[in-house]
Amino acid sequence: MMVMPPVEEQMELIKENTAEIIVEEELLAKLHRSYAARRPLRCKLGIDPSAPDIHLGHAVVLHKMKTFQDMGHQLVIILGDFTGQIGDPTDRSETRPQLSKEEVLANARTYQEQIFKIIDREKTELLFNSQWLGSLNFSDVLQIASTCTVARMLEREDFQYRYRENLSIGIHEFFYPLMQGYDSVAVKADIEFGATEQKFNLLMGRHLQKEYGQEPQIALTMPILVGTDGVQKMSKSLGNYIGISEPPAEIYGKVMSISDEIMADYYRLGTRLSSGEVGRIIAGYRDGRIHPRDAKMTLAREIVALYHGSVEAARAEEGFKQVFQRGEIPAEMPQFQFSAASAPDIVTLLVETGLTSSRSEARRLIKQGGVRVNREQVADSGTRWEAPCELILQVGKRKFARVVIS
Repeated sequence: MMVMPPVEEQMELIKENTAEIIVEEELLAKLHRSYAARRPLRCKLGIDPSAPDIHLGHAVVLHKMKTFQDMGHQLVIILGDFTGQIGDPTDRSETRPQLSKEEVLANARTYQEQIFKIIDREKTELLFNSQWLGSLNFSDVLQIASTCTVARMLEREDFQYRYRENLSIGIHEFFYPLMQGYDSVAVKADIEFGATEQKFNLLMGRHLQKEYGQEPQIALTMPILVGTDGVQKMSKSLGNYIGISEPPAEIYGKVMSISDEIMADYYRLGTRLSSGEVGRIIAGYRDGRIHPRDAKMTLAREIVALYHGSVEAARAEEGFKQVFQRGEIPAEMPQFQFSAASAPDIVTLLVETGLTSSRSEARRLIKQGGVRVNREQVADSGTRWEAPCELILQVGKRKFARVVIS
């Protein structure tokens, strides 16, 4: 069994970059009992796979859990195949569309592949909450619901807003925090993790554990990482996210696009560098000893290496330098073959190569001057080329593809 660090050392690591611990004195007591008995604490994270991709914002909590795992505690990841069909109402101004079981399970498979880029698969208990929620009868559900009042539910800011604005709130949405809280009862969680916006759900776990005669879990929240726009929280729907499974060059380029103002948060929350090293770098670019560009390149390299390894990080950095610092075409890019018989126009090429997600996006980017072929800006959406030819397509500053028409 792994030797746990002393409690004081554990607390120091736990509090680093943590937003809130509810209740800190209770956590300290749990750690002392755990250390004395050499009994790992059960550290829970519930994930509803409502979308298939994990981004750096999600990873903030997973990295904190990795700290607990490295200290010898037991991680319990609950994939919400049951709750995911309802969808977390947190931060929603309207009822979330319900997903089918098939959609949730497909997303869950992708989540499993991604979370183990951060935490150790062999030392993680992975559960689906349909194991216990799916077996509850209506009497059980009524008993859980009887422990909480409507007034308590309306303390949630999102429910408050919708109620005040006379917007729809489905009765099933009230059951979401109850079900997530019951997950903590089912797995006897000692600690539950989440972003600051998840505080209500985490506290519901404490409440239900008390109702069921268990010692309440500690609610540990982590700060929310803003997206690449530097304004709103990271979200795929807002297009300001950095996915941990995206290609290395894409991750590197996106990190390089963030503003200097949010670089410190990305260092603290998005890397595994020590607090001392992070502090040295932040102080260095703030007082002028380190150029902000160099600090950002170090940041991009660290983040790519975290998810793709140091070799891919070095390759992504060299590719970035070729394109942005030396104005060169990248040496490596996706390659595609087209037949002249299909007479592909530029819009078709952009969509088929994946440089744009739709024909309408392709036309919009062409109109805005964001598309180049062989370094020349394309102005006409109907542009075609005669075979045989080889083209270098470029969208924006980071996306390239090599096309051969024969």
